[in-house]
Amino acid sequence: MPHTDDRPTTARVAVTPAAAALLGSLAARHGPLMFHQSGGCCDGSSPMCYPVGMFTTGSGDVLLGALEVDGIAPVEVYMSRSQFEYWKYTHLTIDVVDGRGAGFSLEVPEGKRFLTRSRMLDEGELADLGLVGPGPRAAPDVG
Repeated sequence: MPHTDDRPTTARVAVTPAAAALLGSLAARHGPLMFHQSGGCCDGSSPMCYPVGMFTTGSGDVLLGALEVDGIAPVEVYMSRSQFEYWKYTHLTIDVVDGRGAGFSLEVPEGKRFLTRSRMLDEGELADLGLVGPGPRAAPDVG
């Protein structure tokens, strides 16, 4: 008998191939990794990459999802619960560009910095995540 699962299938986070390659390199040196989407300290609102266990998350954080990168453990992505209230309608993609960030993120010595690219979730994604109800009903034709 097939199992039905009511959990959303929409991913809130993704990773570009360039960022995935850098994550693979960082994981080879530092072990399992995680991200916390910064809320504005140090390097604006950049995704900060840490070895698992170096940055403590708690009840004030939301797990957005885990990035699947070939060859390494899934990379969990967190955001503070208060910041999530502003970003919950948004899909985030972790990317990387040349340049030094100003935070404590692992990529800084590489002359790279992670950044977040965002887009609004579409109607299907919003519905899957329970962020919208059914649309308004059309008024019956009278006439």
